[in-house]
Amino acid sequence: MATKKSHDTPNLDQLESGPWPSFVTGLKHLAEDKPMINDLLGQLETSYQDRKGYWKGGTVSVYGYGGGIIPRFTELKDENGKAKFPNAAEFHTMRVMPPAGMHYNTEIVRKLCDIWEKYGSGLIAMHGQSGDIMFQGIDSENIQACFDEMNELGFDLGGAGPAVRTGMSCAGAARCEQSCFNEQHLHRKLVNNFLDDMHRPALPYKFKFKVSGCPNDCMNSIERADFAAIGTWRDDMQVDQEEVKAFVARKGRKYVVDNVISRCPTNALSLNDDDTLDVDNGSCVRCMHCLNVMNKALSPGKDRGMTLLIGGKRTLKIGDLFGTVVAPFLPLNTEEDYDRVVEIAEEIIDFFAENALEHERTGEMIERIGLVNFLEGVGLEVDPNMVRHPRTVSYVRMDDWDEEAEKWFRRKQMESETGKAAE
Repeated sequence: MATKKSHDTPNLDQLESGPWPSFVTGLKHLAEDKPMINDLLGQLETSYQDRKGYWKGGTVSVYGYGGGIIPRFTELKDENGKAKFPNAAEFHTMRVMPPAGMHYNTEIVRKLCDIWEKYGSGLIAMHGQSGDIMFQGIDSENIQACFDEMNELGFDLGGAGPAVRTGMSCAGAARCEQSCFNEQHLHRKLVNNFLDDMHRPALPYKFKFKVSGCPNDCMNSIERADFAAIGTWRDDMQVDQEEVKAFVARKGRKYVVDNVISRCPTNALSLNDDDTLDVDNGSCVRCMHCLNVMNKALSPGKDRGMTLLIGGKRTLKIGDLFGTVVAPFLPLNTEEDYDRVVEIAEEIIDFFAENALEHERTGEMIERIGLVNFLEGVGLEVDPNMVRHPRTVSYVRMDDWDEEAEKWFRRKQMESETGKAAE
């Protein structure tokens, strides 16, 4: 049965006056038949007036799980200890893992919505930076039954707290021509392998997997993930010269020079007099600009795999960090190759669990103990591609230089022979 808006919300109303759509409008629409949302508006208005949040945490979970539910209990109470907005006295959030690549069909989405209408507030966010489907607004009494029905559909709770968090992967090979490996397969292997670490928090702090199929990094992996898998290639970029000529004929030489050639950060591109394209592949840094603009003419190379970066995060103890390259190229041609990535992840999480301080992310741990110590601890070899910034002092140690150089060349020779054998 529809309910009338029973709370004056002058501050929230102002958020609907601007040029952009407002979340307030959506909440008011839901409030027409959801008493919980109606009282939520009342609590939010109070927070806007007092400039103070009135939610507190607690412990809420389903059987067998230690995380996945974000508890919210109201602190707005009268002199008798009763909630001023009783229908929103509890407003918990269920984090539910989406399918890899966030692929749904309409039938599944409708079933999820029906379950949430039955047990919760009807408010859904798809998806936050956590990667989860955020089912926002449910009381403690209904959580178990709601989870049971979602679990019957094949969905599971995501991570929360000091645990492995919900993984994310781009749409990838399903609909993107830049894909360099099977993103969804790697995503599922990582999540399935670390499911216990997700459901039963036991780490110093959160640990995130994100998988992007090319250097466009549509998942923001480099900036937001402790373990970032970025698709790449190690041979020459593929160039269809006939498509290059067609693009130049359609757009004009000035457009191509101004918007493709001159925007290459390493000047690796040049347009010939016959409207063909020369690429200095040794200088290419995989910025993806030319491939995005000329997506019919240019494609990633054929020898594809991934680069592994560790330690990306937003501000916490020492500010924002981008991921640091710890494996410049890992081939992903066989199931054994994918298993190798999972093995590296196991070593990294074990090292993180044993050596990180409480409430410290992986990147902050590496900053504290040093990259060399981290690499030795997880069994990865030092590689020049891991250098984030050139030296700014003129003193360089040269002892053991020849021996280390010989190791480098020997390893590259073995990688080349392995690649040829795989072909």
